[in-house]
Amino acid sequence: MRVIVWLVEGTWPACVDAVRAYAPTASEVVLLHVSGPDVPGVAHGAFAGLLGRGRPERDPGTRLEDLGGSTAAELLGAAAERLGRPCVRLERTGRVEREVVAACEGAALLVLARDGDRARLGPHSLGPAARFVVDHAPCPVLLVWPEAAPDLTTMPPPPPPHHR
Repeated sequence: MRVIVWLVEGTWPACVDAVRAYAPTASEVVLLHVSGPDVPGVAHGAFAGLLGRGRPERDPGTRLEDLGGSTAAELLGAAAERLGRPCVRLERTGRVEREVVAACEGAALLVLARDGDRARLGPHSLGPAARFVVDHAPCPVLLVWPEAAPDLTTMPPPPPPHHR
């Protein structure tokens, strides 16, 4: 059984804890971190377009790419340590939601955390990327709260009855 664990800054500990609690010990666990291309790309563009003929070694986009890689490696390392069992560490770059879905090919389970409004129950507890992944994942999904779930009183009211 291959279990993909989507790690996102701020919510990853809950995902790792869920794997420890629910995934069979014999599972192959893949810790996945995806970096979007946006920030380094914007910096590259600004350097090229606004700063003109600067020296390539001064391009801030390259530095941001390097920082992003080290941050991902640190996060993957911390998650592997918290997991406390053998795992695969996978770093991908691209459109985050699509990279996560692609990484799930052949997986038996995807674990991810809610990333939207975590103060109340309901559909807004998922941000756009997580919603896309939940809707398109080619495997079962375990969706966890990064902290204690909100009280049931935060659930939206039922729709009004229809009159005919």
